[in-house]
Amino acid sequence: MVELNEHERTMAFAEVALGQIRSLRQAAVPRNYEVWYVYAAGYNCSLNRTINETLARNGTLSDVDLEQIYDTYLSPIRTTERIDKVGARVINEIDEVILLITGARSMAAGFGDSLREAARQLGAAGSHAQIKSVIAALMTSTLDMQEANKVLEDRLELSKVEINNLQHSLEAIRAESMTDPLTGLGNRKYFDRAVADAVALAMSEGEPLSLLMFDIDHFKSFNDNYGHLTGDQVLRLVAMSLKQNIKGQDITARYGGEEFAVVLPSTALKQALTVADHIRRAVMAKELKKKSTGEILGRVTISIGVSMLRPGDTPDSLMERADACLYAAKRGGRNRAICETDPEYFAGAETRVA
Repeated sequence: MVELNEHERTMAFAEVALGQIRSLRQAAVPRNYEVWYVYAAGYNCSLNRTINETLARNGTLSDVDLEQIYDTYLSPIRTTERIDKVGARVINEIDEVILLITGARSMAAGFGDSLREAARQLGAAGSHAQIKSVIAALMTSTLDMQEANKVLEDRLELSKVEINNLQHSLEAIRAESMTDPLTGLGNRKYFDRAVADAVALAMSEGEPLSLLMFDIDHFKSFNDNYGHLTGDQVLRLVAMSLKQNIKGQDITARYGGEEFAVVLPSTALKQALTVADHIRRAVMAKELKKKSTGEILGRVTISIGVSMLRPGDTPDSLMERADACLYAAKRGGRNRAICETDPEYFAGAETRVA
């Protein structure tokens, strides 16, 4: 059942992608297909906006447009290149500081020699004029050393600020690579890492942990009837409801397409069902309006599957049960939350076995 729905959904995206390539008479190369597939899936808000604006302006997308869109939003080496650039700047900054410190050490050694020479000259001085000359030279060396130390101190402070800024840049790049651009939630990559860490921690501490898997009911009809921009609006509406009903330690992500996931640490099944129902009601309470015309499109509903960590579980087994509960909720009429202790879940399990 799960595989069939995933197959149908991805095939729908593929058909839209090929349809766009065909209608605009573009080359059916992997790059163009990926651009249009991501456009059809609707999870990259910036890419969709750029394509829509370009089509509105030019009526088509040239090969140059497609290449630029791919490089900007999809190129797999883009994040790596940005990290490499920041890394190169960090290395360059460190090299300059090391060079400055080396020069300061050399000057400090020279100052030490000056002090020893001054001590020797003072010991051998036979007149007031000679002593005054040695002291004057010593003062000059001291002032030079103070100036060098001031330059080094200022440069180190600048380097501290620069390296701190570069660290923030790296953190921003990392966060961007883990964030779904359309909803602002964590993406699939983020979720896979987060759920593995949460399961391991819950197992080691003997704490409960629950998982919600949910998706938007009849989402394809929103895209088919009102277009992808309205579909994007639906996804953002659900994400906003999710953020408003989740506390700090919980993990939220857009799992893929119209499917979302929530990990609830230190939460047993009954509490997780309460959270799921709060999210479901919050989504259903919001009225969807088409931005361009003000037309009321109705209300969005979601179906939710809830599972709880068991001894011996892995992230995959926990997710499989939540996913099975999700499809049990859909079979049961949608707009509901089903957990792994509900009769609907067991009925679905018996069907799968048969």
